[in-house]
Amino acid sequence: MAGRFPASQLPLQRSQRSEVLSQGDCTSYEMAPATADSPHSVQLLLAHCAMLFVGLSHRTAPIEIRERLNPVGADLLGCLFAQNDVAEALVLSTCNRFEVYVVPATGKVDLEALARTIIDRLATIAGPEVQALLTWETGRCALRHMFRVAASLDSLVLGEPHVLGQFKTAARQAEERGTLGPRLRAATRRAVQVAKRVRSETAIGEGQASVPSVAARLARRIFDDVGVRKVLLIGAGDMAQSCAKPLASAGAELSVINRSAPRAHRLAALVGGRARPPGELNAALVEADIVITATSSRAFVLSQELVRKTMEIRDERSLFLIDIAVPRDIDPAVADLDGVFLFDVDTLASVVAEVQGRRAAEADRAEAMVARELLAFEDQQRAQTMTPVIVGMRERLHQIMEAELEHSLRSKLKHLSDADSAALRAMVGTVANKVLHQPCTRLRALADQPDAERYATVVAELFDLLPTQNETPCEPTRSCVPHRPTTCRTVALRRANGSVRPALT
Repeated sequence: MAGRFPASQLPLQRSQRSEVLSQGDCTSYEMAPATADSPHSVQLLLAHCAMLFVGLSHRTAPIEIRERLNPVGADLLGCLFAQNDVAEALVLSTCNRFEVYVVPATGKVDLEALARTIIDRLATIAGPEVQALLTWETGRCALRHMFRVAASLDSLVLGEPHVLGQFKTAARQAEERGTLGPRLRAATRRAVQVAKRVRSETAIGEGQASVPSVAARLARRIFDDVGVRKVLLIGAGDMAQSCAKPLASAGAELSVINRSAPRAHRLAALVGGRARPPGELNAALVEADIVITATSSRAFVLSQELVRKTMEIRDERSLFLIDIAVPRDIDPAVADLDGVFLFDVDTLASVVAEVQGRRAAEADRAEAMVARELLAFEDQQRAQTMTPVIVGMRERLHQIMEAELEHSLRSKLKHLSDADSAALRAMVGTVANKVLHQPCTRLRALADQPDAERYATVVAELFDLLPTQNETPCEPTRSCVPHRPTTCRTVALRRANGSVRPALT
């Protein structure tokens, strides 16, 4: 059964198909390797059912591993898409997770081997220890995981709102880079719809609950009188703003330092704080009671040496550092200094527990909603199984009749006038459509049946709609997949199934 497994225990995939989805059931829809009774043509027709997920999160990997992978999202997309067995790819990289979603080019692709390839590539980036922390899922499991992530059911803070924006950004970036095809596009759009339903129809998102708000809650826990304390914010993005608002409401004196002076001034004005230039960082550290960092820097913003020098002139006042950035902004070695208390994303768990308890009751409703939406999406996708077959039948019959008509008009019927030729051409088209009407109607009606795949395969074989092994690839055209050989015979099928990307112009 497809599911979440350590990379060292990659299992074989099940070919059986479950008709009932209970909450948490991740029975795979993937096709087993081809046999005499299950030709590869079935997999080619039903490639839209396949999806592979490989990733890790705060649940499986510590922050020191996650931050190694955080910067590589865009580069990994290009590497994945360069492989012939990957048709679509999406990378979601946040402070709490690094996830890869891919759709194989055809049903012949060995998803286990593809998972191993991705895991090996990530291991070369983040070190061999990452292999034991990565998990992978296929088919229904991968899709369910995507829906749960977008709906914030797998977040560090249950119901937090930021992950949906990060998910949409990842989808937009994949779209811009040309790696988001029709299947992943449909899945990501449905995931966003599910997330919006969860937030609007359950109380899972009520109140302030996100990593930044938890950081602000921690600051208020450290000092009961936070209203008379000085808080330094390093960073001026969305995360910093989410931290600043509740602290400003509590009356804290806020200072903002950011590489971009205009952004620092905008945030300071928004929360009634003071914008300071980066050159005043040392002085600001000496004055602050609490420092919250939330930048996108790839290097440490606060080194151990910088903080050590700061502590020497603070008159033994304790310094509380809250680092919510990934990669981390503060050198972990800072925690070894006397009088310094360092918190990062992974050490906010005790504060998170308070928020989770109040939202756990809504989680069951949200999970049930995800399960129903997953079934509805699968039904919708399964109904599209017949579309490429129907389009292929139509194109095949019209091609044959058009070829015969052209031959006749150049020989036996060459005496016909242009008007008569046009009338004859229209009549031939009408006959073709009427011949196909009943078979197409029946195929559409069969799309929701459990054995729809078998019907689709039989019709495709009868009409010879799939390429043979000896068929010569056609020259690339605007209707063919760029950089990937294909045959003219499969263009109609793949275009109808949405797997053909237009050539770049």
